[in-house]
Amino acid sequence: MGFTVDIDTGGTFTDGFITRGDQFRTVKTPTTPHDLTVCFMECIKESAKAFAVPLGDFLYDTDIIRFSNTIGTNSIIQRDGPKIGLIVTAGFEGLCPTHAGDGKRPVVEASMVAAVNEETSEAGVVHRVPERDQVLAAAQSLIDRGARCLVIALNHADVNSENERVVRESIKREYPRDYLGSVPVFLSSDIVQRPGYQERINTASLNAYIHGKLTRLLYKAGEDLRRQQYRGHLFIGHNNGAVARVAKTRAINTYNSGPAAGLLGAKEIGALYGARCVMSGDMGGTSFDIGFVVDGEPSYALRPDVEGFGCNLPMLAIRALGAGGGSIAEVVNGVLRVGPQSAGALPGPACFGLGGKRATVTDANLVLGWLDPDYFLGGSKKLDREKASAAIEQDVAKPLGISVEEAAWLIKETVEADVGRELSDLRKDMGPHPDPLLVVYGGAGPLHSCAIAHASGISTLVVTPFSAVFSAYSSSLMDVGHLYYRRLDLPLHSHADLSLVDKAVGELRQRAEADMRGEGFSAASITWELELIVRSAAGSEAKIAAPVDFHHSPEGLQAVREKATALLGPAGDLPLTLCTLGLFGKAPVAHYLPREVPAAEAPVHAARRGQRQVSLHRQGPAIALDVYDRDLLGNGHQVSGPVIVESRQTTMVIPQGWSLKVDRYDNALIERMH
Repeated sequence: MGFTVDIDTGGTFTDGFITRGDQFRTVKTPTTPHDLTVCFMECIKESAKAFAVPLGDFLYDTDIIRFSNTIGTNSIIQRDGPKIGLIVTAGFEGLCPTHAGDGKRPVVEASMVAAVNEETSEAGVVHRVPERDQVLAAAQSLIDRGARCLVIALNHADVNSENERVVRESIKREYPRDYLGSVPVFLSSDIVQRPGYQERINTASLNAYIHGKLTRLLYKAGEDLRRQQYRGHLFIGHNNGAVARVAKTRAINTYNSGPAAGLLGAKEIGALYGARCVMSGDMGGTSFDIGFVVDGEPSYALRPDVEGFGCNLPMLAIRALGAGGGSIAEVVNGVLRVGPQSAGALPGPACFGLGGKRATVTDANLVLGWLDPDYFLGGSKKLDREKASAAIEQDVAKPLGISVEEAAWLIKETVEADVGRELSDLRKDMGPHPDPLLVVYGGAGPLHSCAIAHASGISTLVVTPFSAVFSAYSSSLMDVGHLYYRRLDLPLHSHADLSLVDKAVGELRQRAEADMRGEGFSAASITWELELIVRSAAGSEAKIAAPVDFHHSPEGLQAVREKATALLGPAGDLPLTLCTLGLFGKAPVAHYLPREVPAAEAPVHAARRGQRQVSLHRQGPAIALDVYDRDLLGNGHQVSGPVIVESRQTTMVIPQGWSLKVDRYDNALIERMH
């Protein structure tokens, strides 16, 4: 049995989850922001070391590598993408993303927008075809101004893309691919076929903005692997919950793919406990990402906000908060603010000793004694308490006129209150549901988890043995898959003509089978899921899962209508509309599944490592707390707070009134004691 490798890059660390049969290993390496393929390959090398196998032999014996990355996400945040040219329908130039309210560079500069005269009706009838001379003049003007790629986004192309294809053909005929002057041309209708012209412009523009860097880095990562004897495809994590090879990955599908994968892991862990409602909390070095799963359905955004830009490409929904271990603390107008800016991997928190001078959450945890300076990442990284204290004194304690210890406590308290408030708001958005199970992960998540749970009224938490690399573990649950959309706008009344559904499903299946063949899977190995995006007369939308053959029986149609009514409310005399159909084709690949472990034989006190002086209150002296080694705590062991439980990659602080018990899945189940 070969290895499986799953890698997830974060803003501070790159995480690896590696399996062979029933065994798993976890690794963490520093993220290299200048070139994410460097930390990717370092993670591969550490993975081989974790199994004590030479790198070439390890990769030769690896069955699959899945990679979720932040390359595209970072480009949008940092606005370091190329200059792109945008061609739209004349009269709609004002819809283009040429302004950025956050003071950053716009994705598209105002001078890089050109318009052509063309018209397609809302029903998809072409009334005017764009003239070739005008198209070429627009393209040439954008190229002359430095466009590295062109985006064609015409009105109503989501209904009929004929005019967009005419524009592309005109440009490609003038600039063939074998000419040095050729530039990539992207059609918005290839990226998304959903209503909303401005959102489609945004989606297509963002896709083009991050395409070039992703292409270079991901193909480089694949080439690096081949040089080291890897024989398979490199599969890239998508924000729809599947992976695909580089050649079949659209750039926008990688946005937030790591945090999105975490939702699938939270769903899997929640299912072990029969939890109807699961919330996920991922606190790494840069952010705190939250989401939820209700009755087995992960949170989903039909019109997601991508770094301030409204888009209409559906994806798993994650709410990202600027609250991580590296979040910078500063006093603004006499008030402490923590985040959203982060020290990241470089220069990192002051205590890392890599040149960082700003006070961060990690520095505060070190000053409070919550972190062991000699055991961070299992002792592979030493932390400098003096540098942490100096940064907190300069940035927080002096401006507020308080002690360093009190300032550190205030930093910790602020970030926990901020995240707790966001979790409470998310619970309200979910509507009436049972008390959720909170699955906590990320390198910093378990350390703050009880305080955050208390602030949001949550009483039960789960921390897995691989919580520090949980998104990488979650990637191991992802199958190879492709999701295809087709705009239909079909009224769903009881006598609806569903031949359009039959035709669309058949055509999309053919596309999926062709793509899957390119990735080494036969048509017989593909499983099919149907996603229906239904709109009410009032304009509200909902996503509904349906059998692929639902349209073959009146009962199937009725079941879809009942689901839609439950989500959107009664339709009255106006029918619901099936506006978009999505077909998800997946081919199963190797997954790691948690297994039950035998009861621990050694007594719980055998896991005690000693004591550490820890500050448990904003004011008052530090007290000695017992410290337990998480690796020595087994099934059936239980400890009550206040106590610290440490592993090589994360720290759990269990306060007074909470208890931790290791269960049969080797998970730490943390509960509020009544």
